[in-house]
Amino acid sequence: MAPLNVIFMGTAELSCASLAGLLQDPRLRVVAVVTQPDKPKGRNLAAQASPVKLLALQAQVPVLQPLRARDESFLAELRTFQPDLIVVVAYGQILPQSLLDLPRHGCLNVHTSLLPMLRGAAPIQWAIANGETETGVTIMKMDAGLDTGPILTQQRTPIAPEDNAATLHERLATLGAGLLIQTIPSYVTGQIVSQPQPAEASSYAAKIKKEDGRIVWTQPAKQIWNRFRAFTPWPGAFTYCGDEPKLMLLKIWGATMVARTGPAGEILSADRDGIIVGCGQEALQITELQREGGRCLPARDFLAGNPLLPGQKLH
Repeated sequence: MAPLNVIFMGTAELSCASLAGLLQDPRLRVVAVVTQPDKPKGRNLAAQASPVKLLALQAQVPVLQPLRARDESFLAELRTFQPDLIVVVAYGQILPQSLLDLPRHGCLNVHTSLLPMLRGAAPIQWAIANGETETGVTIMKMDAGLDTGPILTQQRTPIAPEDNAATLHERLATLGAGLLIQTIPSYVTGQIVSQPQPAEASSYAAKIKKEDGRIVWTQPAKQIWNRFRAFTPWPGAFTYCGDEPKLMLLKIWGATMVARTGPAGEILSADRDGIIVGCGQEALQITELQREGGRCLPARDFLAGNPLLPGQKLH
């Protein structure tokens, strides 16, 4: 079989494992990479390329960065590459039907959940936040809906208690890349029959907002702990100590559940082993934390410079 001409569309770090897999497979020829325009970042607001762009440039593959994927001039440029297949992984724009219809084998997407569960922007974080013990990756043939296309293949993986969004992200990126490379040859030769998603089992994973990281102490400790894991490293779990106008922002970087009871949000004890805070059920022991503008410290070191006393409230 002659190598397939593949266009890859992706932006986030999650995309890089799949692009690397496509570049290394002799059965596939990546003829172009499409990614979001460079964005200003950092204190100097210097334009910064996406991780996918950097990988594509290193591989000497042409890079396209349209403002809008539905612009006719961009679609005309895509046609010049005569793609057999388009692969989309965490690109960041809704694709028009005219683009989905462009390659003869259609467009495949690597989605980091077991569709139809957790369609949408943040399936990794919400799988952990919802207390799921298993997730996975899905290779889907794209349609015009939001992650609603027919399923080609899936692979499962457990969510371990020690997992957070960063560790699960890395594992799913690797799993997705491997499953993609396995799936493409069988798909293009017609050996895989796609299966429609059962709509009644669907759920939605909304884009993460900064405020999602704020701890609601009236929730059970297990729910708070799950959200802490889900929102590490971003936006991070955080809470406030003190009263207006002297509120102190505390970011939580290490925590465990403990079998204690006490008023929600109240510090029950604060010593070298950690800061135990009452929750809606049981309690949370904070073992690493950081005040705004400060460094992340073990609880014993933090308390040496920032005394927190039993009876104080976090909110």
